[in-house]
Amino acid sequence: MLPDANPIFPSSSPSPAIVDAPPMIAAGTAVQVLALVGDLSMGQPPDQSRRTAALAARVAQLEGAPPELVEQVRLVSWLRWSGCTANAAGFAGLLGDDVGGREAMLRDGLPADHPLNFTTIAPLARIHCEVAGEVASLLGLPAGVEAGLRHVWEHHDGSGAPQQLRGSAVPTAVLYTSLAGDLEIYARTHGVQAALSVVRRFGGIKYPADLAERVAEHAPSWLASLDHDDSARDPSGDLPEHLVPLRIVAELIELKLPWLTGYSRRVSELAAQAAALAGLPSEQQQRLVRAALVHGIGRAAVPNTIWERAGRPSQADWERIRLAPYWTSRAGALVPALREDTGLASQLYERLDGSGYFRGLDSDTLGLPARLLAVAAAHAALCAPRPWRAACAPAAVAEMLEGEVQGGRMDADAVRWVLAAAAGDTSPQSSRKGLLSERECEVLRRISLGESNKEAARALQISPSTVRTHVESIFRKLQCSTRAAATLKGLHLGLI
Repeated sequence: MLPDANPIFPSSSPSPAIVDAPPMIAAGTAVQVLALVGDLSMGQPPDQSRRTAALAARVAQLEGAPPELVEQVRLVSWLRWSGCTANAAGFAGLLGDDVGGREAMLRDGLPADHPLNFTTIAPLARIHCEVAGEVASLLGLPAGVEAGLRHVWEHHDGSGAPQQLRGSAVPTAVLYTSLAGDLEIYARTHGVQAALSVVRRFGGIKYPADLAERVAEHAPSWLASLDHDDSARDPSGDLPEHLVPLRIVAELIELKLPWLTGYSRRVSELAAQAAALAGLPSEQQQRLVRAALVHGIGRAAVPNTIWERAGRPSQADWERIRLAPYWTSRAGALVPALREDTGLASQLYERLDGSGYFRGLDSDTLGLPARLLAVAAAHAALCAPRPWRAACAPAAVAEMLEGEVQGGRMDADAVRWVLAAAAGDTSPQSSRKGLLSERECEVLRRISLGESNKEAARALQISPSTVRTHVESIFRKLQCSTRAAATLKGLHLGLI
């Protein structure tokens, strides 16, 4: 029992104040963590984008690029995979394993008869590029960076996507980034000489042939010195420092699984409200909010098919699932500005009896913030629908959480605070600012969950043609052409 007779407010906090200032981070920190998410999504080492950025800058400098273009090239290289969470479901459908399949594609290419060809990949490339461009816009990056990301899969000979641009129409930053990326991946997986052969073979196709030849002359020394390049090992001095909302990170990660849309935000709201009711200091409340918004970083490393599989995960699945909080924790070492946030976030799946993962921590080491975060995450997940089940009713959720307490897995006080917070419904209301109508917001919410026009029409009890009209209006008002980009922008604007 709590020391105070009132089961909601402890005597030390008669008037708790919920932290409502949105957490901010430096844009450069956001770039680093989004690059890490991209690397994990593509099955790459967690420093692939960083190394590519260092090489691409060398290419730009070799070509005599002015400092502002060199900086744009670095940022395009860092963020070139920032749209890959948005098309993960598409790649999972084509490759079976969106993470391993894309890693194999980057390492060895695809056989000629593979179902992933220009016809099937063009819609996925369009989603990727539009979302990546929106990321640059949300982060307040230079126009040249946004333009590069919106065309990051274009080729010099016009064989790329999404618009099959050719020659000088392809942004220069894209050519430098593409060449640097090929050089890094093939040198790491097949050796330097094989990488030089690949770069020369792609010369005249993905990038100008003469550029490939000039780079090939310098590439061996660049690759040899890459691990000793200060800008490659510690890039923070070359990245923008203005502040941006941390929620951008959560919103982009959740595009990987449409049914997760808004999940991290709900966890952060519940955890903050519960922490305020428990009388935690405002600093710990803010830390909980930040941890909730970054807890999904490691989820990018796990294939969609595992997350969406019905029934109990197999032992092999569990080994992959356990990597999610590991990579979230690892992000703290790779992006030091988030070390405390990711450290707490990585404890989200731990349980008091030591049965959680990935460290198997128990009640001796799990503090109240971690206990609140675990309960808030479980509550938010149970209250939301999943592909394999419907959303649980509040009473059923409370019963299940109490069962976790009885089983010694969750903290009784933490469950009490979270249930009280959920019952209070004190989360801030979205401000639509008149941009979309109420019905358009409802339609946007349905399609953000991955529903087709027919499914949304059935849920809203309107015709599919009416949904299509609303979708077209939403795209026009949000200046988007894909559902993934509309979801990202709608989340950012508080429309869903």
